[in-house]
Amino acid sequence: MGKLQTLTGGRVASLTNAMARRPGTAAAERRPSDPTTPFTWATRLILPAALTLWLLSLRHVDLTGMRDYGLLQVLPVLYWIALGLLALGFCLALADRRTGSGWFAGYVLGLIAVIHATPTLLYPTLRYSWAWKHVAVVDAVIRHHGEVPHADKLAIYNQWPGFFDLNAFFLQATGVHSALGYATWTPPVFNAVLLGPLLLLYRTVTRDRRLLWGAAWIYYSCSWVGQDYFAPQAFAFLLFVTVIALVMGQLPGSVLYRSGDTRTARWPVGRFVAVMLIAAVIISSHPLTPLMLISALVVLSLPRRNRRVVLPVLAGTVVLAVVWDATIARPYLSQNLGDFLNSLLKPDTNVVSGLAALGTAAPGQVVVSWVDRGLSAAVFVLAAVAFLARPWVRRTALPLLVVAPLPLLAANAYGGEMIFRAYLFALPAASLLIAVLLLKPGPRPERSARSQPSPRSQPSARPRLRALAAYPLLLALLGGLMFGYYGKESANYFTKEEVEAGRFVAATAPPGSTIVSLTSAVPGLYLRYDENPQVQMDEQDLRDRERLVNDPVKGLEGFIQRADPQQPAYIILSRAQAADLYERGILPGGTVQRMDSALSKTPGFIPVYRSKDAVVYRYQGAKS
Repeated sequence: MGKLQTLTGGRVASLTNAMARRPGTAAAERRPSDPTTPFTWATRLILPAALTLWLLSLRHVDLTGMRDYGLLQVLPVLYWIALGLLALGFCLALADRRTGSGWFAGYVLGLIAVIHATPTLLYPTLRYSWAWKHVAVVDAVIRHHGEVPHADKLAIYNQWPGFFDLNAFFLQATGVHSALGYATWTPPVFNAVLLGPLLLLYRTVTRDRRLLWGAAWIYYSCSWVGQDYFAPQAFAFLLFVTVIALVMGQLPGSVLYRSGDTRTARWPVGRFVAVMLIAAVIISSHPLTPLMLISALVVLSLPRRNRRVVLPVLAGTVVLAVVWDATIARPYLSQNLGDFLNSLLKPDTNVVSGLAALGTAAPGQVVVSWVDRGLSAAVFVLAAVAFLARPWVRRTALPLLVVAPLPLLAANAYGGEMIFRAYLFALPAASLLIAVLLLKPGPRPERSARSQPSPRSQPSARPRLRALAAYPLLLALLGGLMFGYYGKESANYFTKEEVEAGRFVAATAPPGSTIVSLTSAVPGLYLRYDENPQVQMDEQDLRDRERLVNDPVKGLEGFIQRADPQQPAYIILSRAQAADLYERGILPGGTVQRMDSALSKTPGFIPVYRSKDAVVYRYQGAKS
């Protein structure tokens, strides 16, 4: 009897130990993690080391050295070491099943900081001319207590004012003088906030921590389009991902709700109202994002099992969009209806409109553009391979979300940017597909315990090897991102002297003055845009540009003499405009210098502001 008890006790102990070692069992979950394993120690040491190296690398960066490749050619070697080390640490975290969500979050937030906070920390002023333009719109909304009169080509913001009205309300409620201060930090803050909706979206498909955080890492490694600055598009895109995540979480196939849960059959009233409110904010803030949302909802409603969830949201969104477009946005839509209809008849032109010919662009910009195209193509190819190689993802809505933007790509060029916006809206779903391809072979992670393969069929070393094998690909994706995101920084970066020139014009130009620039790369160009008409020479037809190149003075006369003869015209020439012209090849290199030389010798053009990076001429006219 004693021998039997001993034998039984030994077998029970052996069984208990085996259960403790088996992944996924309750005993294994209760077993304390071993903090002394090499992977764990490496994961915890590399993150702070990489971030420290990154901050040290920013101490001595010569921004004046930026040319064809923007920040790429001035960031020191230490920066790239920090970025590579951060990616290595993340792969080690993926390879260690003990890694908690906190460490994954630290790595992804660290990646966001290294990519998106670097320009903010390096530049003395707000980055990117469009961000300056949107700050000016918020200022005008406050001055006019709503709709801005005489807005000219910026009148579109009167039809979709949600983003600007919210910022105006925030400034007035807090007493902050201008949006300029916090607009500088929009890229890193926006991307950090976006992480929440992205994870919510991914959790509707899987609960595997490595897939969740791997997809988030891949998203930020491939989001080169740069629609994360102070703009309605960034705001609306954040809300778009939130709506799609909430809808996905309600679908019958979501891992958030198990089969038989009555919550998948109908919307809870509170949640549905919240989704409709978010959709209303999107519709009032941006013209394109509501169409992307409707397109996504349409493709999500194709499977019959989804329709009880998706169709109410789709119907509500369509009604809100139609009401808005028929009332508030009617002036803009009526004026441009002919262009919209013509675009529908030219789907092939719409698709390729964003692919520049590159014939006159700077040599470095040709490389940057091809790298952008290669990264975009790689994302879609990898997503397609995941669709073919991982059968379980076909039962999810991820493939539908990837193709959802394509109808709009064929329907309208959106000023040549539709192909980039389509990539942006497809990227969240494509990123999770790529993560599944790289990190999760075999069946869906949420299989029942009864159908799980035995530990012997999947040795624990295999997930580690797959995570480490993904390191070269993750580095390649990051490299492609850097070309697209940093490659145009020579024109996106503004010096303090350039900012002072823009502010000087805004402060001294009388109402009715014409403001002339070669491109939009002027900080503060649109300050007081409701009082002073704007002329950008790069937007003029080819004949006018040729006349400007042949004779700068005669090329300007046709524009400055159209203005009120009682009011002066101001011509702004600056370093960033020269960089912008060189990068895009719109006008020959040296145009800024030749114009400066010609105007300085011509009576009537008086230099009223000059610094090493900018000059402002005031045209007095013949009566001066």
